[in-house]
Amino acid sequence: MASELYWLMKTEPDVFGFEDLLSRKGQTESWEGVRNYRARNFMRDQFKLGQFVFIYHSRVEEPAIIGIAKIVKEAYPDPTALDPKSKYFDEKSKKIGESRWCMVDVKAFARFAEPITLKRLKADPNLAGMALVMPGQRLSIQPVSPGEWAYVCSLSPQIPV
Repeated sequence: MASELYWLMKTEPDVFGFEDLLSRKGQTESWEGVRNYRARNFMRDQFKLGQFVFIYHSRVEEPAIIGIAKIVKEAYPDPTALDPKSKYFDEKSKKIGESRWCMVDVKAFARFAEPITLKRLKADPNLAGMALVMPGQRLSIQPVSPGEWAYVCSLSPQIPV
């Protein structure tokens, strides 16, 4: 998994989780609905084809990294911003006639044999600097350093999907 940049993408499994990704044709889906400028800028400016991301389930009893996905399509306009029926509709995008937001396509790559819980990550001194465990980190897309990536991957066997 050689890459200069790695990522973590948060999702609520009752909206769209790792199991949903696995059930999609080709185990691939667009990652739409990001409505935070910093997260959008990560996707737009730094996500590259072939990079890996942790899929993290949030807003559950036991938040955890569940699996790994791969970027299979770089950033492109998110059309849900222009659809008034979408929960991701953006009035400002409608006014300018184009989406201010972007999305990427991800493909499931592997599942962790045991989810790597937030509690476990926070308790591990090797991950004290990881964005996910820092107080106040709520961003839905976060960078993960190569060292953090390798260490987290060592915490649970990966099962190819």
